[in-house]
Amino acid sequence: MKSVKLFAIAVSAALLMSFGQPTRADHSTFTTQGFNSITAIVWKMDVINLGKIPQGKPVEVAFEFSNEGTDPIVIANVATSCGCTIADYSKMPIKAGEKSLIKATYNAAAVGDFNKAITVTLADNEVKVLYIKGTVIQ
Repeated sequence: MKSVKLFAIAVSAALLMSFGQPTRADHSTFTTQGFNSITAIVWKMDVINLGKIPQGKPVEVAFEFSNEGTDPIVIANVATSCGCTIADYSKMPIKAGEKSLIKATYNAAAVGDFNKAITVTLADNEVKVLYIKGTVIQ
């Protein structure tokens, strides 16, 4: 008898919870400011091959991108994979139709091949990883 009551309670609870779940149609009609906006960042290139570079001489690269969406793009953070690479970026929102740059400077301490990552995080938590690679020579 106890198991029948528990089963009935569980089924009732499941049915009641299902009524509160929105359907796909509910999502398409729900609008708030920014909900239907489009954020689209388009990168000119996401890997830059520096080829052969001299050891101990910093090299700067620039990753160009454009905002092809309807809302401004805000870069929340740019992080590099090591202390040998530093990055600079615009702290201002990039408006729809505008272009901007992520600049990175790599200072090679060791001879040999390298592949360094630059992680770009937008304010909406979208993440893009950019790479610089090449070979350090003496």
